[in-house]
Amino acid sequence: MTSIRRYARLYGLLSAQYLKARMNYRTDFLVSLIFMLLWFLPSFFSVIVLFANIPRLAGWSLEELVFVYGFYMLAMVPNGLFFQNVWSLPWHVRSGTFIKYYFRPLNMLFYYMSEIIDINSLHGIPIGIGLIAWSSLRLGVEWTVGRIAGTFVLLSSASLVVYAIMLASAAMSFWLTNAHSLLELSSRFRENARYPMTIFPGAFRFIFSVLVPIGFIAFYPSQLILRPQEAVIIPWLTPVAGLATFALACLVWTLGTRKWSGTGT
Repeated sequence: MTSIRRYARLYGLLSAQYLKARMNYRTDFLVSLIFMLLWFLPSFFSVIVLFANIPRLAGWSLEELVFVYGFYMLAMVPNGLFFQNVWSLPWHVRSGTFIKYYFRPLNMLFYYMSEIIDINSLHGIPIGIGLIAWSSLRLGVEWTVGRIAGTFVLLSSASLVVYAIMLASAAMSFWLTNAHSLLELSSRFRENARYPMTIFPGAFRFIFSVLVPIGFIAFYPSQLILRPQEAVIIPWLTPVAGLATFALACLVWTLGTRKWSGTGT
């Protein structure tokens, strides 16, 4: 517990310093936030237009698909907010600047990820809550205390899956010379989490449930909330999937940091 409190205090101090630095460039922050919203709108409206012309997709209504999309947006927030530095890892490893993370008496993963907080990612919170609220009203979902608590657990687990996929992809930088392409591919794969897994053929459903478990980012948790009677086994494994993928990603990171010996210059 002492170690947890220590790291929590350190993270608070580092976050405060980073936010102070960012607030010195408020115009840049506002412009970035506007561009993030502009990125979201075409993506969302393309989904709305598509599903408005298809009354049901694999048995899922438009309102249910909007719920899945909203859940996806909320699950993405922690990854963008706290772990955005994952995108810089290939550059740090290739250039040799990653060596500095070996010389602090801190957990290396914590030290590396705490350097950047992308507050622009906060736009996903009002958007996600708004989409879920709208679809819940249309679907007649009753938000009891138990359902809210369960949703929080599912969101936390889904966020772990998102982060684990990106961390494992980035950590391949310790073995690959161009891991940034792998990060881009993982990001593209992740976008499929907005759709029902039932629209994919069996082979892809297996890949998206086991090998690259993006089904646990939005679809399976949403199924557990909206259609608990259809949730046989897989949706209930969302917390297990979150912890397991995160543990695997941390293992890849640890092996990579032990293997890496700098650029040799």
